[in-house]
Amino acid sequence: MAQQEQQEQYKARWRLIGPGIVVAATGVGSGDLVASLVAGERFGYTLLWAVVVGCIVKIALAEAVGRWHLASGQSIFDGWRGMGVWTFVFFGPYILLWGFVYGATAMSASALPLQALFPAVPLWVFAILAGLSGLAFVWFNRYPALERVMTVLIGILFVTVVGLAIFLLPDLGSLAAGLVPTTPPDSLFYTLGLIGGVGGTITMAAYGFWVNAKGWHDAGWIRMMRLDNRVAYITTGVFVVAMLIVGAELLNSAQIALTEGDEGLVQLADVLQERFGTFISVVFLIGFFAAAYSSLLGVWHGVSLMFADFVGKIRGHTERPVEERESSWAFRAFLLWLTFPSMLLLLFDRPITLVIVYGVLGAAFMPFLAFTLMWLLNTRRTPAPWRSGIVSNIGLAIAGGLFLVLCANEIYSQLTGV
Repeated sequence: MAQQEQQEQYKARWRLIGPGIVVAATGVGSGDLVASLVAGERFGYTLLWAVVVGCIVKIALAEAVGRWHLASGQSIFDGWRGMGVWTFVFFGPYILLWGFVYGATAMSASALPLQALFPAVPLWVFAILAGLSGLAFVWFNRYPALERVMTVLIGILFVTVVGLAIFLLPDLGSLAAGLVPTTPPDSLFYTLGLIGGVGGTITMAAYGFWVNAKGWHDAGWIRMMRLDNRVAYITTGVFVVAMLIVGAELLNSAQIALTEGDEGLVQLADVLQERFGTFISVVFLIGFFAAAYSSLLGVWHGVSLMFADFVGKIRGHTERPVEERESSWAFRAFLLWLTFPSMLLLLFDRPITLVIVYGVLGAAFMPFLAFTLMWLLNTRRTPAPWRSGIVSNIGLAIAGGLFLVLCANEIYSQLTGV
């Protein structure tokens, strides 16, 4: 009887998983898919180990975000405010500039597979429709509806991307050999980028807000959050490994090179059509759309929640329920900011200065998140039972160090053009 009750409790915990699905669907965008695809195309299975390390690093980082929200009963902005005004001075310009540029990126990425399916329609039309539909959905719906839609989209992505990898019959021996850490010539920063790019940037910080939106508000939910978080990044890893398999089996063996932008996925659809016919190509493009559009919906909701809380903390508001933040003027103002000003970038080339500042701020956010969490979770701001232990501290230190190196490389690349 006791064993049956334990099994029922275990099943009940699995049914509660939700924020992890949202963060996985948001984090695995077309950028992650194309990066792992190109890694497989260039290096075969050699960098598989980097994907695994990337998942472990992100598990440590997202767990720290969720643990802070639940153990302290505060949002990440409460923690940052306690560290000094410099944190808000950094984050304010970052989130506005990031939202302006990312809005156009997300709309374009969602439009690419649709334009490949319906070439008679201009790309900008699909991009604008993607932005407007995301705006309407998030404006009129709350977190539970988002979680249901994201579950459907990630299911589509699983069937299409993982199904394609299985269809290509991966070389299991080479796949296992790729778990041994090696760095082929000229692959160091590409390897670090692959580790750092597995599953989101600012959406890592949004995870804590989705945890609260699920109804988890105190330390009693930490165990559940940890299971949810592991499911999220194991799922993310499965998708990225699947695309690496596609790159290795379909492209590396045939010496087919793809571009590194989102256009590379459209090129892959063309390769699939030539090799296997229209049906496989169309199915893949549907998966590509699910990946891109789920990222758009997740950012429209999660980052708008962050902005609403950020504005609330500046105005001195005490902690408000997520439902109240979802209907606040700040939440909806940022939704509009993500959608309409970004459409201007669909019509014009991005100014080079804007690209440089965006690249530097974007690269700086992840070490900022890792090191500030490391500080907050080792001080009296966090109740003693939930402060970071040695494993968490090592994970956060590795994450912060890795992203600091990537940040320095990004700054160098932006300034020199190399």
